[in-house]
Amino acid sequence: MSARTRSAVLPGASRSILRRLCLTGVVLVIGAASVLACTPGEDDDHGDSASSAALELYYTQKLAWRGCADVATSPREAEIFGKAPGECAWLRVPLNYDDPGGAATTVAVLRVAARGTSQGSLLFNPGGPGGSGVLGGLGVVAQLTKSRITERFDVVGFDPRGVGATKPAADCYTEGGKTRGDEVFPLMTMTASLTEEDTRAVFDRCAKGSGGAEALTQMGTRTTVRDMDVLRAALGEEKLTFLGQSYGTRLGAVYAEQFPQRVRAMVLDGAFDPNLGTIERRLSAYEGFQRAFEAMAATCAKAATCPLGTDSTAWTSNFQKIVQPLREKPVPALDQKLDFDTALGGVMAGLYSPDKWPTVVSGLAQVRQGRGDKLLELTFDFEGGEANSVVNGNFTEAAFAINCMDEQRLSPADTARLRAKTYEIAPFMNPGGDPAVGARDGCEFWPAPPTLGIPYAQNVKGLPDTLVISITGDPTTPHQGAIRLADTLGSALLTVEGEGHTVVSSGKNTCVDTIAADYLVDLKLPAKMPTCSV
Repeated sequence: MSARTRSAVLPGASRSILRRLCLTGVVLVIGAASVLACTPGEDDDHGDSASSAALELYYTQKLAWRGCADVATSPREAEIFGKAPGECAWLRVPLNYDDPGGAATTVAVLRVAARGTSQGSLLFNPGGPGGSGVLGGLGVVAQLTKSRITERFDVVGFDPRGVGATKPAADCYTEGGKTRGDEVFPLMTMTASLTEEDTRAVFDRCAKGSGGAEALTQMGTRTTVRDMDVLRAALGEEKLTFLGQSYGTRLGAVYAEQFPQRVRAMVLDGAFDPNLGTIERRLSAYEGFQRAFEAMAATCAKAATCPLGTDSTAWTSNFQKIVQPLREKPVPALDQKLDFDTALGGVMAGLYSPDKWPTVVSGLAQVRQGRGDKLLELTFDFEGGEANSVVNGNFTEAAFAINCMDEQRLSPADTARLRAKTYEIAPFMNPGGDPAVGARDGCEFWPAPPTLGIPYAQNVKGLPDTLVISITGDPTTPHQGAIRLADTLGSALLTVEGEGHTVVSSGKNTCVDTIAADYLVDLKLPAKMPTCSV
């Protein structure tokens, strides 16, 4: 039996419950550090000497750099690390910062040396939530081969709490180890019908596989930000230089809120809006996906063979005619089946970049012919590869666990209203049927309330100049959100005209790269910010 077709069963629930619960977030300074760089500051003081001393041990640790074989979580990752540049280490951190003298855990860290004379470390997060910074660090180095960013900085990536090789990692699948099966990440599943038994079973399985209930409560953004500050000190940096993309902009904004005096420079690319509640943020993202869908359809309609047709008023209805029948009659795809949820996930994954639009179009044409291979491949590409070559293999579970500790909890009535409003503003996502049926918050049995707090990063004092970058046609973190984040942090805003999601790490945009590099390396921003384009 293929690894793709083996089930990943959750006791007491259907095999696809976990992927039904995954809602998207829709991938340092010059010189030696002073003593203060290696010790916790006032905002780390727990009010007693024992706690302060316990935390100081983490801040003063020395990282033991070596090969990266230990951080591989699959044969494919082992192959990647075996050929890639860089070295890896394990960062020790408290499991719970409220009890730094208690249990410890480890964070996986990658460092790739600067191509030239290094002036310090650049901490990088590629997004998600759920994205591996270890793999992302390799990716950004591979893309920015001519940039001053990788010439002057050691690129440091890390796997956030619950992600990848960091321990404990989020694991909500079978006891014998997760198989990919059809558990892809479809961004939002539109046909979920959940019961209280379902959501309780998911929590029980996640707790059992992820180090227990307490570990799940420590997988939120605020805990990861504390890890980032320990990592800053362990790298010997007095202040943090950071590049965060997509969800990484949330990490950066919360770090700026908690440790503003420890920021040297910060680029936030593809920004999460810190002012929006869960419902508002998701609706903003889905509205962006509808706009991207229409832009893709307009490009497709230039050809008479476009499966969506040439009439703009019929694009959404024609799309629904293709995909809604998959609810009842999935079509063969590779060696499994493509249903509505997975088809929609593949389409939405393809909407992130205009480079993928032709694949979406040909995939829709293929579905009309009774096959779903191309759309299924898009979902695999989004999550990191085929079953036997998986990278970032617990993306789905980590995204779910992190969101449970970040996002506001919704009542069944709120969830039903969210679905109904989603179909109103993003009708291409509508699966048909009653949106209230089985509408529940998958995190309802999580053992602690969310810790992020919304809005966040408000009224930050003492933060140096930071840079927010946004593409005007971003489908999942709309440009308006970047404007608000820049306003909230007092950041400079670089606007990039075009389509797509994040731009700095591509290495293909000289305008953006020059401005980002001059800022990160020299702390210089243009007197008058230009507008770039993609």
